[in-house]
Amino acid sequence: MADIQYLGHSCFRLRGRDGIVLTDPYDRSVGRDLGRPTAHIVTVSHHHPDHDNVVAVRPARDRVTVIDGPGEYEVGGILITGVRTFHDKQKGARLGRNTVYVIHLDDIVFCHLGDLAHELTAQQLEEIGSVDVLFVPVGGGETIGPAEAASVISQIEPRVVIPMHYASEGQSAMDLAPLDRFLHELGIKEYVPEERLSLNAGNLPGDGEQTRIVVMRTAV
Repeated sequence: MADIQYLGHSCFRLRGRDGIVLTDPYDRSVGRDLGRPTAHIVTVSHHHPDHDNVVAVRPARDRVTVIDGPGEYEVGGILITGVRTFHDKQKGARLGRNTVYVIHLDDIVFCHLGDLAHELTAQQLEEIGSVDVLFVPVGGGETIGPAEAASVISQIEPRVVIPMHYASEGQSAMDLAPLDRFLHELGIKEYVPEERLSLNAGNLPGDGEQTRIVVMRTAV
């Protein structure tokens, strides 16, 4: 059973039997205080202050392992693959590169898109592979917006989608669209935010079932 908490912006805390993974910790420029979450592993999609505040993370045991680029990693039984993408539509010429992470935790495959700013190529999709849970930016600005996010979801075909990186109350102005625009793009009118999500192979949508969209409430 893998437990998921949303800590705001693009930061999630994934807890499984082999450890805790924290994605894209942010600094106070976001307008929130991340606090001092614990983790065994931290993934950093790109080196901007609102995605790489690694010093805020406390080690769950003796140290924190930081993963900040493409490649294949194994830490304490947790498998992670970093896939090179870009933070803009000019192949990184303006804002640099971005790493998408595929995280294997408790028999579930998570995919965190970071600040992806384009649709994926066939090669990138092959490297990402089959995904159970997709964390996707939906607010636009320097990432994909609502319509592009819907297209990327169609490319990856995950079982569960959790939106991130959108305008929210208490967050500093970052030229991001609100969550409702993404939900409108998918035809979703009503939803109940989840405080915490626990997933295993048995409660994921099955083959042929519709992708489940889960909105998570910020835990900090």
